[in-house]
Amino acid sequence: MLDRASPITAGEIAPDFTLKDQYGIDFTLSANQGKKVLLSFHPLAATGVCTQQMKALEAHFAEITSLNTIPVGISVDPVPSKKLWSDDMKLKNLRLLSDFWPHGGVIKQYGLFREKNGFSERANIIIGADGKVQWVKVYQISTLPDIAEVIRQLK
Repeated sequence: MLDRASPITAGEIAPDFTLKDQYGIDFTLSANQGKKVLLSFHPLAATGVCTQQMKALEAHFAEITSLNTIPVGISVDPVPSKKLWSDDMKLKNLRLLSDFWPHGGVIKQYGLFREKNGFSERANIIIGADGKVQWVKVYQISTLPDIAEVIRQLK
């Protein structure tokens, strides 16, 4: 497992990982080859902008999946917190992945861990069906990602 000092870039092979979702079910990146995967990194569960970010993915879930893409949210929060947050947001489709232990291990592999804060940058990364990074965008922590821009990138 390689920790990166800067964000992963387009064209690189995406580091494989397995993380548990809000239901304790494993999600393995490489098990989704042949489809694109949208990794939507967010700092902390149950916070304002993060909630809006995940609700936007849920609201556009059908459109995103129609583009041969699996969207997932990722943060350092533990599985029980993800489950409570998911229930609170009334998510039906979106999987929220827990990168709790080792703390931020996957986030670090993608170069998105904020050491001084102990959580992830806000970012969207599209992994192509071939397992290579297609698109990376890191946002200001207080900025809500533009879901329309993400969908344009998926097309």
